[in-house]
Order: sequence, then C-alpha cells, then structure tokens
Amino acid sequence: MGFSIALIVFSLLLMLLVLMHKGKGGGLSDMFGGGMQSSVGGSSVAERNLDRITIVVGLLWFACIVVLALLMKLDV
Repeated sequence: MGFSIALIVFSLLLMLLVLMHKGKGGGLSDMFGGGMQSSVGGSSVAERNLDRITIVVGLLWFACIVVLALLMKLDV
C-alpha cells in the first residue's frame, strides 16, 4: 500500500515538474527565475536544478513501478 501511495505522489510531482520546464515559448519556470538567461551558459541555474530534480523524481517513480511489479509477481 505504501508503494502505491508513493507512486501516486511521484506521478503528480513528475507531472508538475515537467510542466514547469521551459519550452520554446517559455514555461512556468520563468516565474521562479528561469527566465533570466546567463550569457555564459545555455541555460540558467534554475533550469539546470529543475532538470536534476526532474531526473531524480523520475528515477524514484520508475523504482516504485519496479517494486510494485515485483510485489505483484510474488503475490505479496
């Protein structure tokens, strides 16, 4: 039951994080300082941090799916 709840939470969080990414015309990340572009790099610090957080949440989401599949296979 705990992994099912974690999967729902990670799914919602992952959707929110993906929507916050900046697309071609800008995104919700502009509200949090992502709109200020650095002349040195291609993306801002906020966008890079958002990328890292999205990857971590995505990996946790995938891990929950794998654990739930193993639990279903073992009939626990």
